[in-house]
Amino acid sequence: MASVCVNDALNDDELRWVLSKLDRDKDKEVFGLVCKRWLYIQSTDRKKLAARAGPHMLGRLAFRFTQIVELDFSQSVSRSFYPGVTDSDLTVIAEGFKCLRVLNLHNCKGITDTGLASIGRYLSLLKFLDVSYCRKLSDKGVSSVAQGCHDLRVLHLSGCRFITNESLKSLSERCRGLEALGLQGCINITDSGLADLVKGCRKIKTLDINKCSNVGDAGVSCIAKACAYSLKTLKLLDCYKVGNESISSLAQFCKNLETLIIGGCRDISDESMISLVDSCKDSLKNLRMDWCLNISDASLTCILKQCKNLEALDIGCCEVVTDNAFLDLGSGDVLGLKVLKVSNCPKITVTGIGKLLEKCKSLEYLDVRSLPHVTEVRCSEAGLEFPKCCKVNFSGSLTEPDVLLGYSGLP
Repeated sequence: MASVCVNDALNDDELRWVLSKLDRDKDKEVFGLVCKRWLYIQSTDRKKLAARAGPHMLGRLAFRFTQIVELDFSQSVSRSFYPGVTDSDLTVIAEGFKCLRVLNLHNCKGITDTGLASIGRYLSLLKFLDVSYCRKLSDKGVSSVAQGCHDLRVLHLSGCRFITNESLKSLSERCRGLEALGLQGCINITDSGLADLVKGCRKIKTLDINKCSNVGDAGVSCIAKACAYSLKTLKLLDCYKVGNESISSLAQFCKNLETLIIGGCRDISDESMISLVDSCKDSLKNLRMDWCLNISDASLTCILKQCKNLEALDIGCCEVVTDNAFLDLGSGDVLGLKVLKVSNCPKITVTGIGKLLEKCKSLEYLDVRSLPHVTEVRCSEAGLEFPKCCKVNFSGSLTEPDVLLGYSGLP
């Protein structure tokens, strides 16, 4: 029987079908090593690319990978000495990768408004853009993107310290389908900017305004009213002007809230938190409220009893909280918590932790640092049994990375 060459037997569409059955990127790369024809098929079928390259190589990549929809040029903190992608690179990228939907330029410090102008001019199909910690960017660059990328759904601007309310106004006027916006550390953003944003952007699901110290109750209330049905994640870490009015607005309008970060919002008290829990008890999954100094057992008991879908809770440094919050749990109260942080709550003892363990068998991480009455020795003496998969942090550094679900990253 005569042998048949696979290239004679299969047409291009059939070879693409074979390629589609390979799950691992490594296997797809090997597919392209068979011959020039297979390399061409693999190249033209590829959708994602992560690269470190100058303008000449970027041009060659654009010629070879014609169907790329996702490019990742993000820089890690360990490469902080290297500027990453530059404005001239962005011109090549924008002109060459016309099908691009996702562009990650996180921490590319060499980018300026000139580079963003190229994105706005050529990448009209873009839906996701991450330029967080590109510290040279200003409102002018964001305006260029908004003017050309009307289908934008996700925009990360965290750490871009020159961004002001003008950027939010541009997004409101031209990117009305925006669903996620990251503004962490953009200290020039104020309540009036948020009010302008939601005049046009009323489909926001995720909003990160952590460390936007000039945002207060008026801005948060505008967000709550305008995005009542869409808002699922709101991050307000260290927004010290945010108080009970914000929480009450969220309780009134946002019934689908899943993640709320209010750590460091020290004016928030029990009454508003209890009303929020009553409204969002079926949806709330992640709640960070460390350093909310007016929160007491009343709030915590309400949270534990009513929020049956809660997976992560941080009440660190809530110094008023005691064991009673756990002891008040009844026989029918079963907790689904995976992460609980109670560090530096001095009135919590082994008794309270023991009651918690009775009600919560799914715990994966428990933070009990700086609890004078809860030590590894005392837990052992009390015969406490932690779930097998649970990491218990008795003495780690208080500056260690956060593990609470929902802390980092927009979609």
